[in-house]
Amino acid sequence: MTEREVLVRSDAGVHARPAMMFVREAMKYPCEVFLIKDNVEANGKSIMSVLGLAITSGSRLIVRARGEDEEGAVARLASLIENDFKN
Repeated sequence: MTEREVLVRSDAGVHARPAMMFVREAMKYPCEVFLIKDNVEANGKSIMSVLGLAITSGSRLIVRARGEDEEGAVARLASLIENDFKN
């Protein structure tokens, strides 16, 4: 299992468009992907789960992956969040 804490800097938080970008990127990896906010864990490959976290600006998240290429998944997904979803 690999995980990394990230801070959401976007003024709008993680609304529908960035949530879909996260899910699409997560689906490229064969491992399980989770997004955690305030000890609530969401399936990182499910748009409804990610949106259900109600992520706002300033939220601290944990990106966690388990399985094949977990390190690559966490690095890429954390970078996506840290760079305000600007690839």
